[in-house]
Amino acid sequence: MGGLGLDAVVMAGGLGTRLKMGEKPMVRLLGRPLIDWVTSALGESIIDRVFVAATSSVPETMRWAEEEGLDVVETPGEGYVPDMIYAVEEAGIDEPVLIVMADLPLLRGDVLNGIIKVYYEVSEPALSVHVPLEIYRRIGTKPDALFNYRGRFIVPSGVNVLLGSMIRSEQDDYHLILDKIELALNVNSPGDLAICEVILRGDLEI
Repeated sequence: MGGLGLDAVVMAGGLGTRLKMGEKPMVRLLGRPLIDWVTSALGESIIDRVFVAATSSVPETMRWAEEEGLDVVETPGEGYVPDMIYAVEEAGIDEPVLIVMADLPLLRGDVLNGIIKVYYEVSEPALSVHVPLEIYRRIGTKPDALFNYRGRFIVPSGVNVLLGSMIRSEQDDYHLILDKIELALNVNSPGDLAICEVILRGDLEI
């Protein structure tokens, strides 16, 4: 898949109000910050550059990212979409850009590579990644958001590809639905964290 790389922006401004364990990206999972699992997956993929979008509300996260040698964009903290737009523009990204949440610790490089490959095969300027509701039923959890897409219930994963030059516009997106646990578990609660730990230890197969 040479030549298909693109830049990534990790959205890492979350305060983790439901987790109540400090800055959400820095919450430990098997001894590592959640964001470390995500940036490691990006490092294993064909992604070129990784930018971390964070606010002044998460100074530990910004410090960690800088120490890891990642490019940090301090966003205004006006909400997910405004901060995403700000980060992409501040990073000067006009080409396609992968947007990913910092709370997806099960992500893997090969999964990201597959998503990028599909993006370059479709005609839409954007791609949104979803998982089927059945995954959550199998692990006994409930998603935060749910959509009926062509008669099938799907859940947004927090992974998207957008065209940087059109970041302020609504972009037609291709709905990629993947039955992969790696994309299903955003860590929003202690229960989510516990499930991720069980899966990463190899004690639960989905």
